Amino acid sequence: MRFRDGILNLVAERGLKAGEKIPTEAELKAHLGGSRPTIREALKLLEQAGILSVEHGRGRFLTAAGTLHVARSITQFESITEMAGHFGYSYENRVLGFSEETPDKGVRAALKLAPGETIIRLERLRLHERKPLIYCLAMIRRSLISDPIYEVDWSGSLNAVLERYGYPPRMSTAEARAEMLPESAVSRHGLSDFGPAFLIDETVFTRSGEPIMFASDWYKGSHFAFNFARK
Repeated sequence: MRFRDGILNLVAERGLKAGEKIPTEAELKAHLGGSRPTIREALKLLEQAGILSVEHGRGRFLTAAGTLHVARSITQFESITEMAGHFGYSYENRVLGFSEETPDKGVRAALKLAPGETIIRLERLRLHERKPLIYCLAMIRRSLISDPIYEVDWSGSLNAVLERYGYPPRMSTAEARAEMLPESAVSRHGLSDFGPAFLIDETVFTRSGEPIMFASDWYKGSHFAFNFARK
């Protein structure tokens, strides 16, 4: 994601217009660092999003859609930690609990689990300056984590954990709506002043399309706003 954002930032800095050629892979590597395969992967993501077009033998060009910019796109796939920097927050992750469980029908369907397959249920709270801003529930396929769950450090990035076990998250499908925190979370964790929330339910996939995690994140409504471009 860093290289994809880096390419977009470079395009914006240079004031490129629709139809203009973007820097070559070699130029991007020199400017952004990283490897050629990493740069190509970032370019491929931008092509798939319709931001770049490829003309074989000529190079890559910025599309009209690529000139539309929003402050914080709700369609952008990134971890909560990555997103925090864009909003100016640095989070403390507080693990509220984790366990191995039998999933409900909705999670079973989202993750395409076989009968008898279990999930790791992870409950966390994201705080900024000791104030809770995001309440998070993640359901991870148990079969992906080869170690006992109590040996895993759940306080950091879940994307990094999954990548370490060989299942790097690369895309997701999501549903967003306004919803209050679950009453059980409010009463158990003293979150009565959390207020209205923006809920994102998200099924996360590897690049090959394998579902690996179902997450529900309640963003404190008074602190977050997302934008989108309609194309």
